[in-house]
Amino acid sequence: MLRVILAQPRGFCAGVERAIEIVERALKKFGPPIYVRHEIVHNRHVVEDLRQRGAIFVDELDQVPDGAMTIFSAHGVAKKVEQDAAARGLPVIDATCPLVAKVHNEGRRYARQDREIVLVGHAGHAEVEGTIGQVPGTIHLVQTAADVATLNVRDPGKLAYITQTTLSVDDTRGIIAALQARFPAIVGPDVRDICYATQNRQQAVRDLAQKVDLILVVGSRNSSNSNRLREIGEELGRPAYLIDDASTMRPEWFRGVRSVGVTAGASAPESLVRGVIDGLRDIDTIEVSTLDGVAEDVRFRFPAEVADA
Repeated sequence: MLRVILAQPRGFCAGVERAIEIVERALKKFGPPIYVRHEIVHNRHVVEDLRQRGAIFVDELDQVPDGAMTIFSAHGVAKKVEQDAAARGLPVIDATCPLVAKVHNEGRRYARQDREIVLVGHAGHAEVEGTIGQVPGTIHLVQTAADVATLNVRDPGKLAYITQTTLSVDDTRGIIAALQARFPAIVGPDVRDICYATQNRQQAVRDLAQKVDLILVVGSRNSSNSNRLREIGEELGRPAYLIDDASTMRPEWFRGVRSVGVTAGASAPESLVRGVIDGLRDIDTIEVSTLDGVAEDVRFRFPAEVADA
């Protein structure tokens, strides 16, 4: 008998649900093809499903034909991308997560105060690139507390920090402490501004790790928050595996294991979790339960272009 405990919450957050539904509503209202700059969210299964329904995912705007309906992904885009789309007269729907847009607004507010800005995030991540391109002035990217020691700033008294939304309070605490120690005058947003979904999912994995022998995280390799969930499991002494779906599980992982925790990154649909449960059923008889956890009821408004779809 294998005890299977599901994390709560897990899977889609409100920003991801909104972004996917924006594409679905656009396909219904305007008809295919709908062009999406970058993956709408970082999940291969979600992207492939939308592709089969008429969404075309492109890396850059120059791959979008003139006049074609275009959607910006949940991660946000640089101001130059918005300007290029406007210059071409492309009809655009912006699916940027409202919490990412909030970070952009905070960054612009600090820039208006003539502050240099430190962005805590992962180099190359779509959200980080969009944020750097949305905020004017000088931005320093730091990925670790060690990076803080090498920062070269114009005026230590005129600094602010903002963070990538898919990092939690715990992820950023050490870096922010290092910033505050070196630059006592630095200002930044309240910790309540950090993405609720990231924090909740990470706490659920911490709770899960106290109760299971092994943790499975359903999510794609390019999903920052999914990778972090796996890392947390390992940091707490539990073998943890990031899997795309049930097909990537290996029977040898479960030898000698009596309890398995299952969670999913914020861009992984619940259907993949159900598939993993079915896959575990093929390995052994299972008993499934769900952890007590935060019940999320956050919902975001839709852009005007698809509000009525």
